[in-house]
Amino acid sequence: MKDKITKLINVIKKDGLIKGTKKMVRYFSANYLSKINIFSSWDIKHNKEKYENQLNDILEGKYDRIIIWRNNFGWNVPLYQRPQHMALAMSKKNTLIFYEVTTFTDNIKTIKKQQDNLYLVNFNNQKYAKLLFAKINKIDKPKYLQLYSTEWLMSEQDLKKYISLGFKVIYEYIDELTADIAGTKQLPQNIIDKFNYAISDKENVYIVATADKLYNDILEKRGQTKLIFATNGVDYNFYQDFQNYKLEKDYLDIINNGKINVGYYGALAKWVDYELILKISKTDKYNIILFGVKYDESFDASKIGQAKNVYYMGVKEYQTLKYYAKKLDILTIPFLINDITKSTSPLKLFEYMALHKPIVTTKMNECLKYKSVLIAENHQDFLQKLILAYEKKEDKKYMALLDKEAKDNSWDKKADTLINHLKSEESELL
Repeated sequence: MKDKITKLINVIKKDGLIKGTKKMVRYFSANYLSKINIFSSWDIKHNKEKYENQLNDILEGKYDRIIIWRNNFGWNVPLYQRPQHMALAMSKKNTLIFYEVTTFTDNIKTIKKQQDNLYLVNFNNQKYAKLLFAKINKIDKPKYLQLYSTEWLMSEQDLKKYISLGFKVIYEYIDELTADIAGTKQLPQNIIDKFNYAISDKENVYIVATADKLYNDILEKRGQTKLIFATNGVDYNFYQDFQNYKLEKDYLDIINNGKINVGYYGALAKWVDYELILKISKTDKYNIILFGVKYDESFDASKIGQAKNVYYMGVKEYQTLKYYAKKLDILTIPFLINDITKSTSPLKLFEYMALHKPIVTTKMNECLKYKSVLIAENHQDFLQKLILAYEKKEDKKYMALLDKEAKDNSWDKKADTLINHLKSEESELL
């Protein structure tokens, strides 16, 4: 409960009392009150045969394994993240996936087909979830629970219950585990407990590390057993497909004001270097255009949104964000260097590559791996790298390098990495 209270306080700090309270009421209703929905119980009881037949049809399909993706992230959120991308890619590779949603993000009462072998499920509908598990337990194929290391509602006991039912666990170690990432005053105990359990159970838990620092942490704590390395990636084809999309006049007026357009999209959080953004704005050469969620109160506290040449454009849906980014001259990741950013595989990095835009970042470990990324040693060097990046925007050789590194990091290849590792051991599970 302490974690939930601090989460509420942080949301109110970020969004204000009225908006923040409304958001948290919706969140708790979706994640807790929905579990005791009388109508849902009545519906399952009186339509049980219909739901059983539906699940029988799904489970009789062609697939090699079953994954239950548990998270409080949802599906229809403005920025698609790793869970959605990996679920989409893995379901195309003979993997049947039941992906958790909540009514906070998705209006799904029971189950909805997203694509072949990928179904969105409301696990808070406990009667339906019980029916689903009863059916899955009869299937003689490898079964996995997949979850983020930062998932904070599921307990260690919940994890062990899956294992007792014959599931293996795919534990995605995606970030340095800190309170800032969790959005709470202290790191929630559920996160700590699941991490410690994941380290201790080499038989039942696969750990997927997304960055070298995280991989080495696990290597030191439990060795290479069931340890997989797979960074974030990109849906390459999505970033090559542009239809007619009408951008707002206000946005067009900004990007056509004669200055070089520098962009960033993603979380606006404590790990963003707002001082660096301010220095860029003071050169008066650039429009600094920011898209994304105010993850905490840091953006407003920095007052960067009031700085000259800085434009905060709010949150754009994943499907449309690329149209805004495509209009920019340079794309950046202006992060502070700390334990969080040293452990981050920036998903946006690979999307920037696929957009064929010059990229400038601070000296983050995972950015250093790619030749297409212009790495800045400090603030002054960042300003110099912006000049170099603008010169490269018509460089065909550089564009080809961006394209190659984007293709090398497709979600399809990340899914292959994980599935090939699972395949090598699945014969032992049957």
